[in-house]
Parts: sequence; structure tokens; C-alpha cells
Amino acid sequence: MRDLVRGIRRYFIYAGLFSLAINALLLVPAIYMLQVFDRVLSSRSDETLVMLSVAALLALAVMAALDVLRARLLAACGVVLDRRLGPKVLQGLLAQTARLSGAEHLNGLRDVSALRNFLVGAGVIALFDAPWLPLFLVLIYLFHPVLGAVALAGAVLMLALAALNERLTRAPLEQVLAAGRRAGRFVDAAAGSAETVSALGMQGAVTRRWQSLNEAALGEQAAASGLGATFSGLTKFTRQFIQMAMLGTGAYLVIAQHLSAGVMIASTIILGRALAPVEMLVAGWRHLVEVRAAWQRLQKLFAANPPAQPGTPLPAPRGEIAVERVVYGFPGAERPALRGVSFSLKAGESLGVIGPTAAGKSTLARLVVGVWKPAAGAVRLDGADVASWPRDQLGPYVGYVPQAVGLFSGTVAANIARLGEPDAAAVIRAAQRAHAHDMILRLPRGYDTEVGEAGAALSPGQRQRVALARALYGEPRLVVLDEPNANMDAEGDEALVRTISDLKQSAVTVVVVAHRPSLLAGIEKLLVLKDGVAEMFGPRAEVIARVTRSMPPVRGAA
Repeated sequence: MRDLVRGIRRYFIYAGLFSLAINALLLVPAIYMLQVFDRVLSSRSDETLVMLSVAALLALAVMAALDVLRARLLAACGVVLDRRLGPKVLQGLLAQTARLSGAEHLNGLRDVSALRNFLVGAGVIALFDAPWLPLFLVLIYLFHPVLGAVALAGAVLMLALAALNERLTRAPLEQVLAAGRRAGRFVDAAAGSAETVSALGMQGAVTRRWQSLNEAALGEQAAASGLGATFSGLTKFTRQFIQMAMLGTGAYLVIAQHLSAGVMIASTIILGRALAPVEMLVAGWRHLVEVRAAWQRLQKLFAANPPAQPGTPLPAPRGEIAVERVVYGFPGAERPALRGVSFSLKAGESLGVIGPTAAGKSTLARLVVGVWKPAAGAVRLDGADVASWPRDQLGPYVGYVPQAVGLFSGTVAANIARLGEPDAAAVIRAAQRAHAHDMILRLPRGYDTEVGEAGAALSPGQRQRVALARALYGEPRLVVLDEPNANMDAEGDEALVRTISDLKQSAVTVVVVAHRPSLLAGIEKLLVLKDGVAEMFGPRAEVIARVTRSMPPVRGAA
């Protein structure tokens, strides 16, 4: 974030210079009134009035032009900020969410939008105008020390109210924002499971749960809004009282013949202009809290995903895997999902991972491809830590099909090409290697068929076969398949078995998490997981024999 600030610093410097000129020109109405009262009315000179009016009009025109330029400058700053932050935030968001630690960052792009919108709102203008308060106080003091003392006391009182408002409303407003984000995340989760919610008749329960979360947010908002309204009203009252005090003091000094009526009016106007940004800041304090919270969340996101330092590019991997005493645990879990798992595969070998439910099989698959980083130990690909390998460098050499297949809106070809510029020959080659070419040709428009949102236009089995082709796009040297045939029919199952056989013949390292024995027929090695521990590892025939011997005898067997 500091790098970002350095990149847009010049926008703020120019905006600050414009603000200085604008605030100086805002003195024109007060000076105009002072001259009218003290010179024009006493001299009764039409020429003086005309010249003063023309000069004041020109000054106000310049002020308006500078105000427009400042607004456009800050809007351009917001665009630059969005363009620089947006891609980095999305990358960090995807990385954090893949690691199951991105819940508080799910609205990362909304945080970027909040910063951008702040730069085109009234709040940032108040921030640029408020620092010039001392300039107005000095000018009032030059009119008369007593008026300067009254203005200084009023400014101190307004700033004290602003500080008190910050101290008392910050925590309630942050709680409002947090409660609103919790309710929003629940709605997003419910929308993602809308099919299940509808089929199981859970609409009422989901609505009630959302209402409970929303009621908590509304309660926090009511308390925070009440406190904010109190301070806003108190600030308005205080500002008006200070202006009345200034006017009354000035009137007394006029009666005592210490200054003229024009000075009295001008000083009151100048003080009102000086205090206006402070009042605006207090009234819009919620927006400042939102922007500050968004900034802090983005800082945490970038701190959790520091930019990769450019290093020496590693050669294309051969596919040699070494899992070294890997330990991985989910946040809040009582025990790790994987505990001290170790095994190794030579380049081109195949491994089947089996075990009961919740044994840690899918967790191991994510660790092998580097999506998750182990808490202890390491997963190495050709000797390099796969979790530390830059994803844009490693990705082309890795194929991965997760349990929950995710496709993107677009054509089948675009999805197989991993959303890059589709290379028709490479796309068809990947589909042929996945033995999905004929299936794709039977779609309404073949490779140009739109898959719909999240692949909704395809059946679950078709989505898995397209995902398998995506995994084989390019020349992957490591392919990890997590329950790749969970939704496939007999044709898809047979195609998958042939695909695994072809990968072995191409010396591609293959890791398959499977329940169906048909996928394990040609696998060379087996790993048996149970409760996060590697119980057995070795050649397939040997492990199957050991598993068979360890099974209890069937009752009633002869």
C-alpha cells in the first residue's frame, strides 16, 4: 500500500496546491463585503463598486475552474488507484480464498471501489480544505486580536467535538460494517447453494438465519446512527453558536469603535468558511470509517500475499515429487488434517490415494499442487518447494481436477485453454488426450458451446470431462485428479482410465484420489490415509495385499 501511495502522491500534491488557491480565493466574498461596507458605501462611488464586482467575479470564476480541476484530478487519481489495486487485490483474494483464509477479504474489490468512490466524494474535499483552517484564523487575528481569540476558541471546540466523535463512534461503526459483511457473506453462500436450499425446502430457515444476522446489523446501525446524529446535531449547533459569538463580539467592538462594520461581517463570514470542512467531516464520519477499514483490510490482504520477488526462472519440471513429513491443519480444528505424511514419486510414476472419508486425501491433493502450504514439512517438485514456486511459472506444468469442478462463463474452448487466448490445435489436443473430443463435438456448437455461469449448461459429468481436458492443456508434467469420475457415466469412466494410461506412457507423474477400484487398475503405487496419517505406501499389489490381510473376516465364511 505504501508503494501505491508513492505512485499517486503527485495527484495529492497538485490537489493540495489547488486547495490552497481555492481556499485563498474563498476569501474574496468576505473581502468584497469588507470593501463595499468600508469604501463603497462611504464614498458612494459607482466606479469603485463596478471594479470591485468585476474583480470579485473574475476571482470566483478562477476558483470555480480550480475546483473543477481538483475534482477531475481526484477522479483521475481514483481511476489510477483502481487500475493498480484491482488486479493485485483479485490475485490476492483468489490466493487467500484458495487457502480457506480469505473470508474477511471476500469484498476486496468492493474495498477498492470504496477507496475510488471516496476520491470523488465530498469527504476528500473536506480533508483537503480542513488543513487551511489556521490560515483563516491568522487572517481573523489580523483584523482584531479579540476576534482572533474567539475564532481560535471556536476552532478548538469544533476540533474537540470531531476528536470525541472519532473516539466514541469508531468502534460502533466498525461493528456495523462487520455485521453487514457477515450478513452479506451468508447471502452469497445461500445464493451459491440455491439449488439445495430450494430442493430441501430450506428457504424459510435460510431467511430466518439471514434475518437474525441482519437484525444484529440493524441493531448496531441504529445505535451507531443515533450516536452519529447526536454529534452531527451538536456540531451544527456549536458552529452556529460560534458564528453568533463572533458576530456579537464584532458588534461590541464596532460599538466601541475598535473596528468597522465591514470587518465584523467579513470576519464572521471567514470563520464560517473555516469551520465548514470540520462540520462536513463530522457529518460524513461514517464514510471515513468505511474507507479506513477498507484500507486496513487491503493492507492485511497484501501483507498475507506479499509480491513475489523476481528470481531465477526454474527449468521445466520433470515431475519428481517428494512429500516430506507434511503437517496441515485447518483454522480452529482440534487436530491437523494431515500429520507427518511422507512419500516420494519418480518422474512418470503414478500414485493412487485411498482411505475413508475425512482421511485427508483432498487436503493432500491441494498440497501437492501447491494451492495450500503445509504448516510443517514441504512438498517438493524436482527439489523445489511447490508452494513457493511462482504460480504463473508452475501453472503450465501442472494439471489439476478438484472434487468441485469450477468452470467459467465462456465457451468450452476458452475453459480448456484456461481462459487464455485459445490455441485451437492445443485445445483439441488436450480434449483428445482427455478422450473428451467426441463428447464435445456432440454439444450444440462443439468447442464454441457456451457453458453458462459456473458451467450450468453442462451436466456434472460433462463438466468433469471438460475440466480434465483443461488439466491436460499444454504439456503438464504433474497431473493431480481428486475424485475425477465422481459424476461420470460408464463412458466417461472408461475414457478416464484410458487417459491415465496415456499419461503414464507419456512419463507424466499422476496422482489420483479415488474410491472406485477401476481407476487403480494401472496405478503403480498406493498410499493409504487414515485420520491424516499415512498407514501404508508402496507398490499397488503389495499394498492391496496388506489391506486385504488387515480386513476382518466375513462372518459365516467357510
